[in-house]
Amino acid sequence: MALIKSISGIRGTIGGKPGEGLSPIDVVRFTSAYGMWLKERCRKAQPSVVVGRDARISGEMVKNLVVGSLQGLGINVVHLGLATTPTTELLVVEHNADGGIILTASHNPKQWNALKLLNEKGEFLNAADGERVLEIAAQEAFLYVDVDQLGSFVEDSSALKKHVESVLALDLVDVEAIKKAGFKVAVDCVNSVGGIAIPAMLKALGVTNVLELYCEPNGQFPHNPEPLPEHLTDISELIKIEKADVGFVVDPDVDRLAIISEDGSMFGEEYTLVAVADYVLANTPGNTASNLSSSRALRDVTENHGGIYAAAAVGEVNVVEKMREIGAVIGGEGNGGIIYPASHYGRDALVGMALFLTHLAKSGKKCSELRNEYPSYFMSKNKIELTPEIDVVGILLKVKEKFQNEKVTDIDGVKIDFADRWVHLRKSNTEPIIRIYSEAPSMKEADDIALEIIEVIKSLA
Repeated sequence: MALIKSISGIRGTIGGKPGEGLSPIDVVRFTSAYGMWLKERCRKAQPSVVVGRDARISGEMVKNLVVGSLQGLGINVVHLGLATTPTTELLVVEHNADGGIILTASHNPKQWNALKLLNEKGEFLNAADGERVLEIAAQEAFLYVDVDQLGSFVEDSSALKKHVESVLALDLVDVEAIKKAGFKVAVDCVNSVGGIAIPAMLKALGVTNVLELYCEPNGQFPHNPEPLPEHLTDISELIKIEKADVGFVVDPDVDRLAIISEDGSMFGEEYTLVAVADYVLANTPGNTASNLSSSRALRDVTENHGGIYAAAAVGEVNVVEKMREIGAVIGGEGNGGIIYPASHYGRDALVGMALFLTHLAKSGKKCSELRNEYPSYFMSKNKIELTPEIDVVGILLKVKEKFQNEKVTDIDGVKIDFADRWVHLRKSNTEPIIRIYSEAPSMKEADDIALEIIEVIKSLA
């Protein structure tokens, strides 16, 4: 069993003893802590919170606990039912709510669930606010209201429609161009909420030929739900057999977008952002930002359009902060997370898909041809499982010292930039692991530099 408490939310496996997994008691405790923080922040007797969830098996149970806890604090709840993470973010603003909670463990397997916590802007909490929620939870400083002050409960069944309409209204989304292209599109929605949202978005964009794979929102993930190449063999085969023009894959909460080309090859999760940014920058010149673990290709494309690229610590809230700081017109994370401020400051696969299809339609190229236009880098993603005796902070300090003659960035773990490659190692916020990402001009070189760093870590540990 696992329970991970971080500023980005509370994530854990369902079941087990309180404090060891995401038990009902833990759901109530952390929901109540968030509710108390919210009342403290907005100074309202009855704030309002938007709640949405992905299609996980545990979702209904967790939703009932979350809604009841909020109402018990005197907080009014707007319930969206099955809703993507970006839909929930947008609806916080739409309802002029004081906050939001998304019930999803993102790319984690089905035994996991989580509470993703939002502020009144529909954005993830910053470090200080997240720490305050954890502090309230540790102190169990909860004060529930009496029966006459219980929060209300209403449902909004129009959330997805509003989200789709907001995407269609974006200046750079060209529905007519997409319709004219007559794309055949394959989708893999891993039997979660994307099975509702993605086909609806494609239909609204004028795509009439959609091959739906795993679009039943029942929470029974047919493969590992993280959209990595090794998990996407089924859709890759489908694309080749059915001669589709492009394939889209989303994670269970639809904030990450992976693309597959017409020949069944991976467009590359890192290159979702690169391609969309290329299109956006060609039409609205400006700056971009991504996290330290994202590809150098975004920097190259940005500079080619005359803009400035900046890197942020890993975590959506950090990327958003950096984007605001430099006035970025687009940004995100190399895991397929598109953040487009013209829509909202949150990763959004629906926005990414609409912009990419417009780009593909206007280019007149095949998907694989478009991919070949971008700088070619190869990324290796590795991890080391953590045990209690491993001193992560001490290890990172020693790694930093060992490579002090290279360009080292330590705003989030340690990133070492060599002339033509880099490696970034950091402790995960969501899993008990050290992530080791590396990038180089070839896959072998990326793997080799990662293995070198892993051996260094093992020797230090």
